Amino acid sequence: REAAAASKLGDAAAASPDDLGLVDLRERVSAFAKERDWDQFHTPRNILCALVGEVGELAECFQWKGEVARGLPDFPEKEKVHIGEELAD
Repeated sequence: REAAAASKLGDAAAASPDDLGLVDLRERVSAFAKERDWDQFHTPRNILCALVGEVGELAECFQWKGEVARGLPDFPEKEKVHIGEELAD
C-alpha cells in the first residue's frame, strides 16, 4: 500500500528522504489534493472521522494483547508488517 501511495504522489516518490523536506512534502500533497478537488471533503469533521477510523484499525492490532514491549519482540513478523501498514495509512 505504501509504495502505491508514494507512486501516486509523482515526483515525491522519486526523491530520497534527504531531498524531500517537510515543506516540500506538504506542498506536493496539497497540490495532489487540489488536482482531485478533495479540499471540499477536508473539513475538520471529516478529517476527524477519518482519523478515528484509522486509529481504530491500528488499535485492533493491539487489542487483547496486554502490555506490549517496545519493539514488539513477542509479535510475529506478519503482525509487525500489518502494524506497519496500519501506521502508514
